[in-house]
Amino acid sequence: MTNEKVGSGWFESVPPDDLDAARDVIENGSAEAPNDWPALAVDAGFADDEDDYYDLLHDATVTAAREAVRERERADDQQLVHAIRSMDDADRTANELAERVAEWAGALFDDVRTGVDGAREVAARDPETAAEERVVSLATRVADLAAEAADCRAFVERTAPAVAPNLSRMAGPVLAARLIALAGGLGELAKKPSGTVQVLGAEDALFAHLAGRAPSPKHGVIYTHDYVRNTRPEDRGSAARALAGKLVIAARIDHYAGDLREGIHEELDERMATIRARADS
Repeated sequence: MTNEKVGSGWFESVPPDDLDAARDVIENGSAEAPNDWPALAVDAGFADDEDDYYDLLHDATVTAAREAVRERERADDQQLVHAIRSMDDADRTANELAERVAEWAGALFDDVRTGVDGAREVAARDPETAAEERVVSLATRVADLAAEAADCRAFVERTAPAVAPNLSRMAGPVLAARLIALAGGLGELAKKPSGTVQVLGAEDALFAHLAGRAPSPKHGVIYTHDYVRNTRPEDRGSAARALAGKLVIAARIDHYAGDLREGIHEELDERMATIRARADS
């Protein structure tokens, strides 16, 4: 830690039992050159001996790391990551359990439909036997999970435009959140090359390609974007590359600046119009 007193260390003016103060100077302090910090700490009365100094330093650095992780997990982009993953988990589980409800309820009731909607209908029935009570209860859980998935989606749609305005405008809130989750965070997404973003979500296909068992994937989750999905198959590779390139730029603007910039969206529209015009030439 920079200090006017020659030879002072990070422990200068820090009580040995104040981990918060120690964490702060470790995170924000600096020194102009290395020094014999354990000996200086003992001379300053901060530590009893060298072993005590390293014990105190260990505790302070662990506290600093723990707080950094906690702050990172509370960041807005991480809330999007948790929300989109929770939405997917709830959707998947609801659909899997809906199949069980349809099979079980079909043996007890007439005219049972499949899927989550069918489970909602079963949940609305009045059970008359112990078996019916159980299947109605299970169907109720399916309906609750589907409702939770819808609530998570609504949270993503409200939150993503504030966290990543350009990415959300370009990809839509749900796909934007999914890309952030696959990358591990908005900052991580902003650092990735466009070729990596293009195939995010297609890791299995990519590994199969690297093992020589499949062709190289042209796209991952960005396939759900209209500019890729609704472009003719022979032009989808070009569309995916163009979209991925602009998505990376959008993520970088969102991470480092945070303001909405219409220019990159117009550039993408123009590029896609050029790609799709090939079908008419």
